[in-house]
Amino acid sequence: MNRALRALVAWVRRPVAAFTIGSFAVPLLLWCLVSYVPFVWHPMVRVQSAGAVDYFQPGMLVARADFDREAAEARDAGKPMPSGEAANPVYLPAPHEVLGALHTAFTSAPEQRDGPWLHESLWHSIRIIFWGFVISSLIGLPLGIGAGAYPALGRLSEPFIEFFRYLPAPAFGALAVAVLGIYDSPKIAIIVIGTFFQQVLIIANTTRKLEATLVEAGRTLGARGWKLIRSVVLPGILPDLYRDQRILLGWAWTYLIVAELIGTSSGITFFITQQARYQHFDKVYAAIVIIGVIGFGSDLVLERLSRALFPWDRGGRKD
Repeated sequence: MNRALRALVAWVRRPVAAFTIGSFAVPLLLWCLVSYVPFVWHPMVRVQSAGAVDYFQPGMLVARADFDREAAEARDAGKPMPSGEAANPVYLPAPHEVLGALHTAFTSAPEQRDGPWLHESLWHSIRIIFWGFVISSLIGLPLGIGAGAYPALGRLSEPFIEFFRYLPAPAFGALAVAVLGIYDSPKIAIIVIGTFFQQVLIIANTTRKLEATLVEAGRTLGARGWKLIRSVVLPGILPDLYRDQRILLGWAWTYLIVAELIGTSSGITFFITQQARYQHFDKVYAAIVIIGVIGFGSDLVLERLSRALFPWDRGGRKD
């Protein structure tokens, strides 16, 4: 425990850690100002006492202009005036409310009797991301490397891929449902379509950046075809290839919400839409934060892993 604490303190003292913490602290501070300082932005009033206003109820949110009008009418008529406190709209919960929802979302039963728990929804979404990205990579990696290493293959494949990558992946939703059904298969297909074509072009470009002298040296030593790819090209581009995959995995996450709306709603998207339906926006924010934490956390793990896998590589270092 003491060793871990000393390591954490040492990390916080590093300049890169200060910038990392600051990049999160600044937007969090702005969120706190909007949430807790009444004169910054509180366009609503939360009713505490209805007074003589029939339709007001304690805890009800009303626009400030409507509250002021009703209060003025009650005052002019000599009736009890309503009272309330400045508040933000229901769709902008305070940080402490979202923090509480992070706990209750895992411990509270779903609104629907047969609805999934948050951890079940998350695991479902992670599986969709995993299989979509694996399938995309199984095809995209060899094709991208081949297109970058062999000009003829690049000239043959890249014009169509360049054309296809501009087509929005969600546009194929109805076709994917018609061919693959309404469950997880079309969702995985959208992840594949959204990442595959970009993957081929990025990896082909990375492969072309390999120093030509290394390739020529390999050919001089008798490496041809697959042997050249295995012995020269792959070792030369592996750190950059790993970095490309980290970036592309982030793209896969951006397609998740749209993909899970295709066919039967499922995963974390189903949880978010259900909570929004019941106006539990604190849980909506909590789910969005969890997606960010999982994505950012997994990228940090992959980044740390790259240091162990490629200790000679300095291109991806942040410090």
